Amino acid sequence: MAVLKQNLKSKRLLSLDFFRGFTMFVLVGEATGLFPLLVSSQFEGTFIYSIGTQFHHHPWHGLRAWDLVEPFFMFIVGVALPFSVFKRLDRGDSFRMITRHAVKRSVTLFILGIVIYSVYAGKPVWELWNVLTQLAFTYLFAFLIMRKKISTQLLISFGLLILSDLLYRFWPVPGFDQPFVPDHNFGSWMDLFLMGKLEPDHWVAINVLPTTAFTVWGVIAGIILRSERKDMEKIKILLIWGLIGVVAGYSLDGVIPIIKKICTVSFMLVGGGWSLIALAFSFWLVDVKKIQKVPLFFAIVGMNPLFIYLFTNFGGGDFLHHIIKPFAVGLFGWTGDTGLGIASGLIVWFLFWYLTYWLYKKKIFIRI
Repeated sequence: MAVLKQNLKSKRLLSLDFFRGFTMFVLVGEATGLFPLLVSSQFEGTFIYSIGTQFHHHPWHGLRAWDLVEPFFMFIVGVALPFSVFKRLDRGDSFRMITRHAVKRSVTLFILGIVIYSVYAGKPVWELWNVLTQLAFTYLFAFLIMRKKISTQLLISFGLLILSDLLYRFWPVPGFDQPFVPDHNFGSWMDLFLMGKLEPDHWVAINVLPTTAFTVWGVIAGIILRSERKDMEKIKILLIWGLIGVVAGYSLDGVIPIIKKICTVSFMLVGGGWSLIALAFSFWLVDVKKIQKVPLFFAIVGMNPLFIYLFTNFGGGDFLHHIIKPFAVGLFGWTGDTGLGIASGLIVWFLFWYLTYWLYKKKIFIRI
């Protein structure tokens, strides 16, 4: 891991920073304590409760907005890959050097994912459900095939989806031969084999197999954005394929249920489709229409994603809550527990953003 002083005058795809920053800003909102308050009993049956449910994963079969955060995260990593690789090639780095760095980065991400779970557990644990451990594989795989033809990359990505679906459907082990039943599917069997335990909310580590497609699709989208095509043509391509993915995914739901926790094919298509649509919108808004003042608020977070992710996962929310508690109680205690919780959560959310803003102003960016 390195702390870099970066020249902000160097050309950046601000729309990608905005897309990444918006995703990360929403993601760290989970550490503010706000989301559980929105689905508390006093809001049940209200519009606030309906909005609040969108900030929680669907229990099993279905899709909520929160289920798209991880697909966006993995997709964005892929989009950034061509820009990063070609920037290093332009400055004279050999592909061997870049490959060595990619392997090092993958290993670092994997270790950080293990460390996060160990910190939560208070002891060393071997758990592979963290997004960083998953990303360690999807990132390296996407990097290794990114120089192949786009058609080849697409074939490989869909091959991974088909392989995953076949494994779930035809896994012959009794008790784990029910593809779409929690804890009784191929993914659960793999967890017992790899870790000797199941995740309480039914997540499975073998999700790394299908979700590699998110990062590969991101690479392809990044190649399109780097191409010499006209901006509106790039947007048209992203939108068309995004809509195809969303429509195809929802249409398949009757045959292959949309289940994020085991990353079914239908979920992958919907998640990939929405990722392409979100990227197209971000590119149109920021880099084509040049509307940049409001997007810059989120882009600042997107320039330091690793820092803010690790800070929140290593107890940053609790740390900030502890600092502001006496002041929040003095100012908002009269609103009751819920009002105080909402006010405190919003303040912590702002402080998360301000930390990235301070780093941005100091031109400090955390990289691995």
